[in-house]
Amino acid sequence: MPLFQNKLKFNPVIISIISVIIVTFSYLYGIPFLDLMELKTIDLRFKSRGNIPTTSDVVLAVIDEKSIAKEGKWIWPRSKMAELVNRLSNAGAKVIVFDIGFLEADEKSTVRAIEEIQKKIRDLSQLNPSLDKYLEDLKFHTDNDRLLANAIRNSKAKVVLGYFFQTDEASAGHIDEKEIRMHQNNVQSSEYKAVSYSSESAKNIPLIKTYSPQSNIKIISETSNYSGYFNMFPDEDGVVRWLPAVLKCRESIYAPLTIIAAGAFLDSQPSVQLYEYGVGEIKIGNMSIPTDEIGRIIINYRGPGKTFPHIPVTDILKGEADTNLIKDKIVLIGATAVGVYDLRVTPFSNVFSGLEIHANVIDSILGKDLMFYPSWANIFDIFAIIIAGLFLGIIIPRTNVLAGAAASLFLFFGYIIMCQYLFSGKGWIFNLVYPLSVMIIVYVGITLFRYIAESKQKKFIRDAFSTYLAPSVVKQLIDSPEKLDLGGQERDISAFFSDVQGFTGISETLSPKELVDLLNEFLTEMTDIILEFEGTVDKFEGDAIIAFFGAPNDLPNHAEVACRACIKMQKRLVTLRTKWKQEEKPGLKMRIGLCSGNAVVGNMGSKNRMDYTMMGDTVNIAARLEGVNKIYGIYSMISDSTFAAAGNGIVTREIDSVNLVGRNEPVTIYELVGHPEDVDDGMRRTFDSYAKGLEAYRKSNWDLAIKQFISALDITINDGPGKTMLARCNEYKINPPAKDWNGAYTIKTK
Repeated sequence: MPLFQNKLKFNPVIISIISVIIVTFSYLYGIPFLDLMELKTIDLRFKSRGNIPTTSDVVLAVIDEKSIAKEGKWIWPRSKMAELVNRLSNAGAKVIVFDIGFLEADEKSTVRAIEEIQKKIRDLSQLNPSLDKYLEDLKFHTDNDRLLANAIRNSKAKVVLGYFFQTDEASAGHIDEKEIRMHQNNVQSSEYKAVSYSSESAKNIPLIKTYSPQSNIKIISETSNYSGYFNMFPDEDGVVRWLPAVLKCRESIYAPLTIIAAGAFLDSQPSVQLYEYGVGEIKIGNMSIPTDEIGRIIINYRGPGKTFPHIPVTDILKGEADTNLIKDKIVLIGATAVGVYDLRVTPFSNVFSGLEIHANVIDSILGKDLMFYPSWANIFDIFAIIIAGLFLGIIIPRTNVLAGAAASLFLFFGYIIMCQYLFSGKGWIFNLVYPLSVMIIVYVGITLFRYIAESKQKKFIRDAFSTYLAPSVVKQLIDSPEKLDLGGQERDISAFFSDVQGFTGISETLSPKELVDLLNEFLTEMTDIILEFEGTVDKFEGDAIIAFFGAPNDLPNHAEVACRACIKMQKRLVTLRTKWKQEEKPGLKMRIGLCSGNAVVGNMGSKNRMDYTMMGDTVNIAARLEGVNKIYGIYSMISDSTFAAAGNGIVTREIDSVNLVGRNEPVTIYELVGHPEDVDDGMRRTFDSYAKGLEAYRKSNWDLAIKQFISALDITINDGPGKTMLARCNEYKINPPAKDWNGAYTIKTK
């Protein structure tokens, strides 16, 4: 278990589970901003899909700029609309659909003038039957409402009349009960004739309710068996994406212009099935039209404006239109001229006529390719949220940053591509925003948590080891924290042990405060040098320092570096002793033992309390050598393994071979003298005589050995190793060692 987890628990699965739960509940109950973003993704899906072919059964007879220029200012007299119906009927149109309401009687000033003339003649008793008949005919032909009604009644094409519902109670407040009943009577042809309820409770499901129809005038309404409302309800952002296929007024349920027109074209009456949960389906013959629970159809836009053929009304009136574009088609009549038509916002454009929206709906019904949310869409969406969140929660922590980001991007864009494919190929709409949101939340959450965890980890490592390790070593640990795993690893290191000579006696001469101040100064100076050479301070034991070089950082030349650190420490002590003497403080001398080799280094202890330390034979030898210094009267002793690894950059003197407690093989020990520039001619001659004496000693040639050691002492009178070996030779001369003696001195204490 990584060390930092003791400080900060990192469980990415918990983060992903919490994210999944939050996003799932948000999906079920809705977040306005995300719901709005989801609507925008539908627009983008339409644009990404691009245009799709139409059925060619729908054309638009448009009151455009050309028609207004030729026929005069809009609104035109209904006689012109009557002529249009006649022209379309004669051209073979199958269904004529008015996206125009004839909601009020046409201006009848001419009719009223004729009636006044008739009345005047009758009052004068001068009425001529021929004149009266002429006036009656003239009155008939100037009654535009009647002309339009007759044109609709006599049309060979089925004519669908458009009207709208008052959906706001305030705007419908002026309509009295009698007028509402009159309007309802006028739009009876718009009612669903077949309404099926799955149960009694299905009769009370929430539908879009209205207050009153605003119907065409009676003389026109009663001429056609087909009518439908042209209400549209934009989404919150003003975009028209849905068309209400079911509106309720009082106890009656009504169909829109588009459903009625498609039914008229297919010679079938539309029906609606209602269940306890809402609108189940709308049917035209054997065709099923999918809706949501409140009866809305998603508009499957074929493309931008003018996707359908536009025929100027003036061309039709003048007989200049191509009748092949009209024959057997559904012809929608409406205004598209700027400033005249009802401006709508759609996924394809901010300028789109309501007439074209109706055309898109009718064409998608006839083409049987309406967009819809499958009945299992909610289950799919929730499943996608759960799978995406948990998948990233498992993958990201097990990969590096780049791989985690790549996996997240692959899942993110893969889901978008899949939803776009189902949208374009199947007409299925699945939620994009919430599954993508959980991906973002999980990725950001785990990444952020990982960043926080790593920051705390780095801080923990920095705080825990900055007083024991060099800054460069701390940086390596921050970059590779796995080096601090609980448990050890075998490393090649140089183990360092030091102790102050005669510290017990010194401590008796100082007050506690003086002792602490002196010890702190000593330890600080020595530790700074260890850290300078990228060593690791294991621990302090009173005046003793335990350290090592080569772990946790990689230090290939750790033996040489450790030797250089020891040399500098001893030199620094010389300077400090001069300073302490001036301050009338005791001068401290330090013995050092150094050994290089394999050791187990790592966090030893429990998960709650541990020590980054070293263990092994190399460590034991270094600890013993620190004490062996006393026997030979020196202060820096290294093992043969350190001598071999340190190279020629330092000066050493072979001292002896010793048998240490607990070891079968002897260890050759060396005095760490210093750098080459630290050695003068006298020291070299001393070392040379000592080396000759040591060679004779190992051959049991005591006399020659004594002679050489005396020679060394003649050069350097206080040479500790020379004194020790001279005394030992004199002793062995009297009491020789055993015949199988290997030339090594046995150390009998630890």
